[in-house]
Amino acid sequence: MRNLSLLQRFRCVDLSVPGSPQCLTIRSETGTVLVASELAITEFDPQTEEVYKEVSLTADDYLPEDGSGVVVAIQDLPDQESVCVATASGDVILYNLNTSQLECVGSVESGLTGMTWSPDQELVTLTTGQDTVIMMTKDFEPITEVAINQDDFGEDKFITVGWGKKETQFHGSEGKQAAQRKAAEVQPALPWDDRKPRITWRGDGQFFAVSAVCPQTGARKVRIWNRECVLQATSEVVNGLEQPLCWKPSGSLIASTQRHPNKHSVVFMEKNGLMHGDFTLPFGKEQVKVKELLWNSDSTVLAVWMEDLKPGENDYLNTYIQLWTVGNYHWYLKQSLHFGNEPLRAPACVCWDPEKPLRLHLLTRGWASYTYDWGWSTQRSHGNDCHDNANVAVIDGDKILVTTFRQCVIPPPMCAFELELPVPVNLVTFHSQAQRTNELAALTADGHIYVYGQGGGVENGGAPAGIPGSKVVSTPLVLRNTYRVSIDQEEPLTLRLLLWLSEDLFLAVTHGRALTRLLKLTPSDSQDPKDTLEIRSDVPVDGFVISLCHSLRNGTVALQLDDGQIRKVQMDSSELSLTEWKDSTGNTINFPRPCVQTALCTLSGEEHLIGLTERSHLYIGESLVASNISSFIVYDDFLLLTTHSHMCHCLNLSTLSIKGLQSALSSDANQNDETVRKVERGSRLVSSVPQDTRLILQMPRGNLETVHHRALVLAQLRKWLDRLRFKDAFECMRKLRINLNLIYDHNPTVFLDNVEMFLKQIDSINYINLFLTELKEEDTTTTMYPCPSSSASSSASGKGGKKVDIICDALRSTMETLDPQKYCLCILTSHVRKTTPELEIALQKVHELRVNPASGSSSVSAEEALKYLLFLVNVNELYEHSLGTYDFDLVLMVAEKSQKDPKEYLPFLNMLKTLEPNLQRYTIDKHLKRYRKALHHLSKCGEEHFTELLSLVKDQRLYSEALELYPSDSEQYKTLSVAYAEHLVEQQQAEQAGLLLWRCGENARALQAFISCTSWRNALAVATHIPLPPEQLPLLARDLAEKLLEARRHVEAALCLEQYAKDCEEAISALIQGAAWEEALRLIYLYNRQDIIETNLKSALLDAHSNQTSFLESQKALFIRHKNRLAVVRELKAKARLELFDEDGPDCADAELYSEASSVLTGSNLGSKYSRSNSRISSRSSKNRRKAEGKKHSLKEGSPFEDIALLNALIQIITTVDKMREEVHSLLKALVLFQSDGLASSLQRDYSELLQLMETALPEIWTENLQQGQTPLTGPNSTANSIMASFQHQRPAAPHQDTEAPTAPKLRNMVKWKLSIIK
Repeated sequence: MRNLSLLQRFRCVDLSVPGSPQCLTIRSETGTVLVASELAITEFDPQTEEVYKEVSLTADDYLPEDGSGVVVAIQDLPDQESVCVATASGDVILYNLNTSQLECVGSVESGLTGMTWSPDQELVTLTTGQDTVIMMTKDFEPITEVAINQDDFGEDKFITVGWGKKETQFHGSEGKQAAQRKAAEVQPALPWDDRKPRITWRGDGQFFAVSAVCPQTGARKVRIWNRECVLQATSEVVNGLEQPLCWKPSGSLIASTQRHPNKHSVVFMEKNGLMHGDFTLPFGKEQVKVKELLWNSDSTVLAVWMEDLKPGENDYLNTYIQLWTVGNYHWYLKQSLHFGNEPLRAPACVCWDPEKPLRLHLLTRGWASYTYDWGWSTQRSHGNDCHDNANVAVIDGDKILVTTFRQCVIPPPMCAFELELPVPVNLVTFHSQAQRTNELAALTADGHIYVYGQGGGVENGGAPAGIPGSKVVSTPLVLRNTYRVSIDQEEPLTLRLLLWLSEDLFLAVTHGRALTRLLKLTPSDSQDPKDTLEIRSDVPVDGFVISLCHSLRNGTVALQLDDGQIRKVQMDSSELSLTEWKDSTGNTINFPRPCVQTALCTLSGEEHLIGLTERSHLYIGESLVASNISSFIVYDDFLLLTTHSHMCHCLNLSTLSIKGLQSALSSDANQNDETVRKVERGSRLVSSVPQDTRLILQMPRGNLETVHHRALVLAQLRKWLDRLRFKDAFECMRKLRINLNLIYDHNPTVFLDNVEMFLKQIDSINYINLFLTELKEEDTTTTMYPCPSSSASSSASGKGGKKVDIICDALRSTMETLDPQKYCLCILTSHVRKTTPELEIALQKVHELRVNPASGSSSVSAEEALKYLLFLVNVNELYEHSLGTYDFDLVLMVAEKSQKDPKEYLPFLNMLKTLEPNLQRYTIDKHLKRYRKALHHLSKCGEEHFTELLSLVKDQRLYSEALELYPSDSEQYKTLSVAYAEHLVEQQQAEQAGLLLWRCGENARALQAFISCTSWRNALAVATHIPLPPEQLPLLARDLAEKLLEARRHVEAALCLEQYAKDCEEAISALIQGAAWEEALRLIYLYNRQDIIETNLKSALLDAHSNQTSFLESQKALFIRHKNRLAVVRELKAKARLELFDEDGPDCADAELYSEASSVLTGSNLGSKYSRSNSRISSRSSKNRRKAEGKKHSLKEGSPFEDIALLNALIQIITTVDKMREEVHSLLKALVLFQSDGLASSLQRDYSELLQLMETALPEIWTENLQQGQTPLTGPNSTANSIMASFQHQRPAAPHQDTEAPTAPKLRNMVKWKLSIIK
C-alpha cells in the first residue's frame, strides 16, 4: 500500500549542445549522462549542468555533417572506460573516455537497426538491415550471425502426443462449432510501427528476446535466444503486438504492448513465448502509441513512454510517461507525467539509472535534462484520537483507493471506497488538524488540488442509506472543493511535497533552478476566481527539499534537504521563515545521510526528527539508532519498527533515551520482551489504529495482516484501567488472551475502591466467573507484564494478606450487597477460588437454596448452583467435603448430581446413620483421612473404644495430639506415654523416651532407656529415685564408666567411678588415660594417693611426650613433602600450558578464546595421559560419581587432580596440628611441674617451629590469585600484547579450574599455649 513520491528533481535547461538528442546512457561510476546526437557525443552532469566532454562524430566522417545521420544506440562500458555507439550507417564506434579518441571497431554494410549489450557486458548483439542478429564478444570478435526470422519454433518446441483430432475433442461452452472454426487471420503490424527489431536481455544474461516484423505475415513476433545465439522459442500469434519490448531484470516476464479492438494493454510473455497476464492503459483504443517500456533495475517499477497518435491543439502531439507498480497481482498507476504538446518539451530519451533503482533520467528534444528521484511512501492519516479512522490512501491512476482500518481490514487491490478524479493523481496528503484527520487533499497531474471531506448523502456523492440487510461500515469522503494553484506548472510535477495544515492553509514545495521554494498557500480573497490558491509567503531554500513532515501534537513542521540538513519551519507570523534544527543544548542537528522517510516524535520530553535511509539506516537526529530497519511509524508515544531480521519492535519513546533505543534495537535476542515479536519475512508497517491495539502489516506479496503487538495492547489496557473503563479492558484481554490478573495488579487500591463499578460494567455472570477462576497469587506487573519505568506503579498489594483471598472477599461482599440472587454463582466461585477453598460454606449456600428457593427472574435454583459447583470442583472431592459437613441431606444432594452408583454410597450412609454421633463423625473423618479430627471424636466415645484409639495413634503416629486429649494422671495418658516411648526408642531417641517414661512413673523402663543411650546423669538420678539397692548402684556406675571410656569421655567416666563406685584409683587411671593431668593431680592429692604419681603419672607423661614428639616429626615431614610436591606439580602444569599456547601461537584464530575459564588451558587437558579420559567421567550413577570424587583426591603422582589432592592433604595436616594447642599446653604444664624442663622445652620448641613453618608456607601454597581470584586476562582495555604478558606472568602460579580449589585454613594464633618459664 505504498505510493511513489517525488523526492527531488534536477533540472538542466541551458545545455549548449549541437544537434538533437537521439539516445543516452548513464555512467554508473560518475552519475553523468552520455548523450549521442546526429553530430556529437556529449557528457554532462545533470545536477551541476556542467558539460564535461564533447566529441564530434562528423569530424571523422562517422556521420554526415548535414545532420542526417542517426545513432541507433549508445552504451557505457565501465570496464573498458569507453562508450560504444552504433550508427544507422553500420559503424560501431568506441569512444575512449580517458583519451577522448574515437575508434571504429566494426562496420556492417547493410546498416544497423539496433545494438544491445548483455547485462554483464561480455556480449553485444547487433541487428542489421538484412534482419540478422550478429553476436560479438566485448572485444568485438564475431561469434555468430543468424537470421531473425526463422521458420523453426526453437529448441523448446512443445510436444504433442497426438491423442485424438481436433474435431473429436471436447470444446466446452464453445460447442461443436469450435471444431470447424477457422484460425483467426494474422493481422499485420500497425501502421505507426517503425518495423525495426527490438532486443532485450534477461537480467542474468542467459537469454535475450528479439521482436521483429515477420516478412511473410507482416505481424510482429517475439523470439527468445540463448546466450549461444540458439533459438529457444517463438511467441504465439498475437494480433496487435507493438514494437516496445523489455525483459524484467529479476524475473521471467517479457513486457510488450498489444492493441485490442476495444482496449490498449501492456502484455507479458514467458520465456516459452506464451502470454502471461496484462493490464490496460488508461487511454482510448486509438488515442496513444507506446514508444518504449522500461523496467527499473530492481524490477519494481515499469515506465511506459507514450505519445498521442493524433495531433491535438497546434497540430502537436502530447507526450506522457507513466510509472506502474504491481501488488497482489494488480497493476497500479502511481505517477503520470504529462509533458504537453510543445515539441521541444517532449522527451527524446528516457532511461532508468543503473545504480539507483528509483532514479529516472529524461532528456527532451530541446536539450532540457530532468532527473527524477522517487521514493516509496505510505500516505496515512496522522490522528491520535478515536475520531481518526486509520486511513491509508493508495494512488491508482485517476483513483484514490482509501481503506479505513478502524472499521475494516480489506486486502488490496480492494478498498473501503474509491475516489475518482478527472485526471491521474500524483500526490495525496491527509488533513493535519485534530478531529479532521480523515479528510484528504489530492494533487493531480494537471496541477489542481482536490479537497475531500466527510459527510454528505447520496445526492452529494455519499454512501447509499437504507439497503435492506446491510450496514454502512465506512462512509466515503465527498469532494468539497477544487483549487487551482497560481503558479506556472508547464512542467510536470512542479508542485510537490504538499501539507494540509488547516482548513485554508497548505504548505508546498516547488522546483527552482538551483534551489527549491517553500510556499504557503491559502484560498484567494477575491471572488473571481473562487477556487484559486494564492502564494501568501514564499521562502527560498538553499538546497533541494526532499521531505516535509508535521507533528499534530506540537504543530511543528520540519523539512529535510538532500544533504541531510534539517530545517524548522516557523509560521508564527504571516510570513514563513526557516531556522536550523537545534537540540536543547543549542547544538545544530542534521542527518548524516539523506532519509527517504521522516517523522517527528517526542523522546524523553524533547522533540526529535526520525529518518530512515534507503540503506535501512534509522537515524534520530544525527545519531544512528539501527542499521537493519525496513519500515517504521510513530504512533502516540510509541515507535514501531520492522527489521530485516523479521522482528517487529514497539518502543515507548517516553521512557527511553537515544542510547536506550540503540540498546533495544542492537539485538533481537530477548524474545520474551513485550516490545519484540516475530513477523513474516519481508513484512512492512502500514498503519496503526489510534486508541486501539491493532497494527497493520503488509506482506511482500501484497496481502495484509493485523497483529496486536503486546506492547501496544498493554499500553492501551493501562490507559483503560486508569480511566476505569473495565469493560473495554476486560473484553480486550479476553480476546487477546491477556492474563486477567492485570486488572487487579495494575492498581490494587483503585480496583478495590471501585469493585462495584467493575461489577456493573462487566455485567456478565460468566465474565465475572472467568475473572475469578483466573486469579492467582502471582503479581503479573512484575512477572508477565512488567510496567515501563515511567509508569511504574502502584501495583503494590492493596491490603495485607493473600491477593486471591482479598479479591474474592471484596467481590463477594459487594455482590451480596448488590444482588445476592443474581450473583449467586459468582459468590460460589469466590468461595471455591480462595487459597483454602471454602467448599463447606459453598455447599451450605447450595443447601440453603434447596431449603429456601429464591424467587425472581435472575435467581438460580439449587440444582443449577450445585451443577455449577460440580463444574468447578471434582465431584469426588465435593462429595468428600459434603461428608465432612456431617449433613446427610447435603451429602445425598451432591451424590445425586454425581455419576456415582447409589450402591456405592447408600449402604455407607445408612450404616453411618445407625452410629452414635461422635462415633459417626469419627467414622466419617477416618474415611476422609482426617485423622486428627477422627482422634478427637473417638476420644469422646468412651473407654471401650480406647483400644481402637491407641491403634489409630500408633498407625498415624499421633502421639502428641493424643496426649493433649487426656489428663496427665489418667491411665490412658500413661498407656499413650509408654507407647510413645517405645516409638521413640525405635527412632533412636532413647533419652527422650526415658524422659517420657520417668514422667509417667515407669522408672525401671526409664532407667533402661537412659543406660542404652549412655545418659549417665539421668540414669544415676533415676537409679537413686527408684531407689536401687546399695550394692547395685556401684555396679551401675562401673557399667556406665566402661561405656564412657569406650566413647573416650574420660573425665565423665572418672566422675562415675569416683562419686558412685567410690573407686578413686580407677578414676585417677581414667583421667591419666585421657591426659587430664590437672584433674588427675587433684584427685591424687584429694585422696592422698601420691604413690600413683610415681607408678602411673610420670610414666604416662613421658609416654605422652614421646608420642607427641614423634607425631609432630611425622606431620612436619609429611607437610614438607606435600608442599614440595605441590610446587613441582604446579611448575609442570604451567610449562605444559605455555607449550600448548606456543604451539597454537598467539596469532591463531582461537587465541582470543583462551581465558581463565577455558578448559583448553586447564590441568584436565594438560596434566597427564589420564586427563582426557577423566574429563569425560560419567555422572550417570552415584557409584561413578564417588569414583570420580575419589580420583580427584588421589595423591598418586601424575594424576590429573594431584594438586587439589595435595592441597586437601595440607589442609588436613595444618588443621590437625593447630588443634593440638590446648593438649600441648596441658602437657607442658605437667612436665614443668615434675622437673622435666628439658622435655617440655624440646616439645615447645618442636611444636612452635612446626606452627611457624606452616604459617610461613601458607602464602606460598595459597597464592594471591587463589585467595582473591585471578585478575581477568581480557577486557575492554586489553590488547593482544597485554593479554599475552598477563598470561605468561599469572598462569604458571595458578592451578587448573576444573575443580574448585580449597581455601586456606585459619590458624588459631589467639590461643595462648606457650609457657614463658620454658626457654
